[in-house]
Parts: sequence; C-alpha cells; structure tokens
Amino acid sequence: QVQLVESGGGLVQTGESLKLSCAASGRTFTSYTLGWFRQAPGKEREFVGRITWSTSGSNIFYVDSVKGRFTISRDNAKNTVYLQMNSLKPEDTAVYYCAVKTLSGPYVYWGQGTQVTVSS
Repeated sequence: QVQLVESGGGLVQTGESLKLSCAASGRTFTSYTLGWFRQAPGKEREFVGRITWSTSGSNIFYVDSVKGRFTISRDNAKNTVYLQMNSLKPEDTAVYYCAVKTLSGPYVYWGQGTQVTVSS
C-alpha cells in the first residue's frame, strides 16, 4: 500500500502562486509515476502532469494548459513531490490530487485532494 497526502492548497488571487505537496509513505517502487490531477466543480477529473522515475532517470510531462506555469519537482529525502503553480488563473480552481502507479499499470493510489481556489 502507498499512502499519499496532499497539502498546500488555499485561496489566492489571479496571478499569485501556490505550492502543493504530495507526501508518500508505505510501499516503495524502484520505478513509478506520480501524477497530478485536478477536478473542478461539475467537471471530470483532469490530468495536469506527471513525473516518472525509472532506473534510467526521470521524466516530467505537463499538459499544455499548465506548461510554463506549473513545475513538478521532488525531494527524495522527504518522499515528497511538489507542484509549484505560478501565474494562477480562475480556471485553475479545482481540487488537486496526486496519484501513483507503476510504469505499466493504472493509477492505483490516490491522495485525498487539496482545494485550490483562484479568485478573479
């Protein structure tokens, strides 16, 4: 089992920044992917980006809507992955989730989510 706990959400104004954290504990994997997702009220869950670890290194991907504004990073010592969100827009308002999967499987482990609200 993997436990994921998100934190760092809050209420900010347009153009401001937030840094979300996803702290992992429990089972560890040599190779895995941690993804960030978000779900706005009345909308389906949306993939935001992911960081993949493997024996050959790491790789990060972002969807176009956040590219250049959001940055995923990790702190191995803290078993934590971060989502730095800059230049926030009202359309970024959502509950943000982190999730983990093995390289070939579906996202199995999910955090509880953290609310991000961007006021105009």
